Amino acid sequence: MLVGILSIVAAAGVSLIDQLIKIWATAELLPAGSRPLIPHVVELHYLLNDGMSFSMLSGKRELLITVTGVMLAVMAVMLVVGKMSFLERFAWILVLGGGLGNLVDRIRTGVVVDYINLLFIQFPVFNFADICICVGVGMLILCILLDMRREKNTAKQELADDEEHGAS
Repeated sequence: MLVGILSIVAAAGVSLIDQLIKIWATAELLPAGSRPLIPHVVELHYLLNDGMSFSMLSGKRELLITVTGVMLAVMAVMLVVGKMSFLERFAWILVLGGGLGNLVDRIRTGVVVDYINLLFIQFPVFNFADICICVGVGMLILCILLDMRREKNTAKQELADDEEHGAS
């Protein structure tokens, strides 16, 4: 239970970092519009997004708040009561913290502050919360693949053990 509560605190910390960066971005980038970070590669570009990834569901604020809120509540409960590996727990903390950071924006202002613009590819402007969500989901996929590999190796070992015992 303590690990679960600490996980929620960690997710809140991720969300706080996201909010602090967005406050900075609004103060520094809104007046300027954009500023190079790594010339011709990445710029900091202030943008408000009223949708989700790739501006999907743009203008559907209430739906986004409701669905996101329910999903985050489920994740929070899962973190408090669930038993999971460190890697899986860390992944869920990132997803919850990032989701919470963007949800706070939607509730507070109706839009999400985005500010990272990749110049070398055609890609939407994004933020720290988005990075946390994507990295967390990637880590969850890795956890699933590792579990599948572990189960496959366990099944192979059990089969080998059965054959060895059957041959004696």
